[in-house]
Amino acid sequence: MLDFAIRYLNVLKTDLAGLNLTNILDQDEFYHKQILDSINPYLQSELFQKEIKKSGVVVDVGFGGGFPILPLAKLLPDVQFVGVESKRKKVDAVKLIADKLGLTNVTLVHSRLEDFLFDEPATITFKAVGTIQDYLPIINRTTPDISVFLYKGPNFVELEGAMIKKLEKDWKLLENQEIKVPGTQQRFLVSFAAQNVPRGTSKTLVKLSEFL
Repeated sequence: MLDFAIRYLNVLKTDLAGLNLTNILDQDEFYHKQILDSINPYLQSELFQKEIKKSGVVVDVGFGGGFPILPLAKLLPDVQFVGVESKRKKVDAVKLIADKLGLTNVTLVHSRLEDFLFDEPATITFKAVGTIQDYLPIINRTTPDISVFLYKGPNFVELEGAMIKKLEKDWKLLENQEIKVPGTQQRFLVSFAAQNVPRGTSKTLVKLSEFL
């Protein structure tokens, strides 16, 4: 993964210089805060490993500069990864990075989460995005085989604990596990399982099955 990090950073500094996909450009810091920070949740969480193995599909929402989707795709070449990102420039940039790094198990989609339909079993990841209240209620799904993993800061329970109670009809809290990454602040991997399948929607949605 160190060689992967060096090659990744080189693409950011050359082909994509000036696009500001990350402000971490020191090699050692990039390796710890972007690469290890992306893969350590998988390496340290048996539940995360189990869910990914079960679904065989990871959908990363709001992948920004390609984290955690690209490091995870490198780590897990037999898993299918689909990235959903609302900013076209980031989609195009991360497609370029994936091509340069030879990642063939990644598909990147320009879409908003509320316009996306999970019609196949999947493991969903969110990193460094808003609250569970912002995202869990707008996950459109026609299958109950959905698990969600959010990478959160140390005060998650204090800040969002009340939201968990409000969402428990549709989402069950599975685990809140501390993840250790050298050189970073305390982090937690918070996971949920879908409790049911909500009523259908009249909107025309982008389907996950189209990319598998």
